[in-house]
Amino acid sequence: MDIVELLDGHDAVGLAGLVRSGQVKPSEILDAVVTRLEERNPLLNAVVATRIDAAYQEIAEGLPDGPLRGVPFVVKDLGCDVAGLPSTNGSRLFAGAIPARDGILAARYRKAGLVIVGKTNTPEFGKNASTEPQLFGPSRNPWKTGHSTGGSSGGSAAAVAAGIVPAGHANDGGGSIRIPAACCGLFGLKPSRGRVPFDAGNAAFAYPLSVANAVTRTVRDNAALLDAVAGPVLGDATLAPADPGSFLAALAEPPGRLRIGYSTVSANGTLVAPAAARAVERTAALLAELGHEVVESAPSWDMTAVTAVLGSVMGTATSAQIEDRLAELGRDLADDDLEPATRWTHEHLGNATSLVRALQQAETIGRGIAPWFAEFDVWLTPTLGLEVPELGWMDTTRMETMPNAGKMTWFTSVFNVTGQPAASVPAGFDDRGLPLAVQLAGRMGSEATLLRLSAQLEEAAPWPWQAPWNPAE
Repeated sequence: MDIVELLDGHDAVGLAGLVRSGQVKPSEILDAVVTRLEERNPLLNAVVATRIDAAYQEIAEGLPDGPLRGVPFVVKDLGCDVAGLPSTNGSRLFAGAIPARDGILAARYRKAGLVIVGKTNTPEFGKNASTEPQLFGPSRNPWKTGHSTGGSSGGSAAAVAAGIVPAGHANDGGGSIRIPAACCGLFGLKPSRGRVPFDAGNAAFAYPLSVANAVTRTVRDNAALLDAVAGPVLGDATLAPADPGSFLAALAEPPGRLRIGYSTVSANGTLVAPAAARAVERTAALLAELGHEVVESAPSWDMTAVTAVLGSVMGTATSAQIEDRLAELGRDLADDDLEPATRWTHEHLGNATSLVRALQQAETIGRGIAPWFAEFDVWLTPTLGLEVPELGWMDTTRMETMPNAGKMTWFTSVFNVTGQPAASVPAGFDDRGLPLAVQLAGRMGSEATLLRLSAQLEEAAPWPWQAPWNPAE
């Protein structure tokens, strides 16, 4: 089986099936991935650290007999420790940090049989909606390399969309799974708060807003990867509502007739880009054809309050993480340790009183939105309220561009505050040939419903699995 048939014709679940049936060996899949990595990553800058020799050795020694045995996989360089690979968080301050042991998520990925081949690019501490860190430089969108991959899981999204690997780890504290999925034409699900545990030592800067999962080419891959990592660690303070046992198995059932509201206007009344609006309207019409009740309706919330909650909670925790790292290094902060936007966050958002107020405000926002979701099963929106931007539009070295990052999160960040699950589903392309996407948001614990509905859309309106190579500028 040649590389094109192997990697372009099979998703992660499909590759695992080939391994299980004996049609292909894990080492042969890894050979193909290494070839793709060498061919495509120099242009895209998606993968920033590799462990190829270690991956071959693990295959030779025998992989765990998990459901994804033999499938190569990449891990975002934020919130997921892999033994022997740097955990830089996209920051020069952490450039020399190399954990000796796997974290919780990497251990669960290995147990599922995945072969971790490397780590992917991320903005500094994940605090940008585009992946352009000073440490590694920008990741480039495989559809058009002059454009953003989104953030903060942009490196994983670029690697998957380019056909280097079938799927990649991602996490989401304001849209960081859904935004890169939207920019790169992939499927991405942010699970409910408490569904997936965080690595010890990383929870402080993420909880209670961020949660991990993956960016994938297919819905079933996303469900299979959620199965691999879902479930609490003994002692976890936050637990998600009961899951169906297996999210992948849940896809065997149809979603049923759902009541779906849709909107093409942000919470502060701003109209979205025309192409984004058309994607929502097409999807709403398709869902109605599929038998769902679809009406124009939206919950309401204060976007300024959502921004304040995100800034205070994640900013305070990032500041604490920086101080912990400086204590570990035994020195003061140097001028070139942090990007300007991160330094501003560290100096201005580390306030305990504002943190308490932000957590209180998060509860208020969640309780304000919940009544709408008592009436509707799903809310349909654009994932992005604008078209995929060019690189440099969100430049953390120029503070005047940073408000642009907030424009990328008009529809995503509120569900990090409330903790509800939300998915980004590919929905065609704009006139420039760049991906469009819609967001499906549901009640707490409704991941199975969102996955089933997304799979229904995937079947009714299939999307291309990856960008053509060579990508256009």
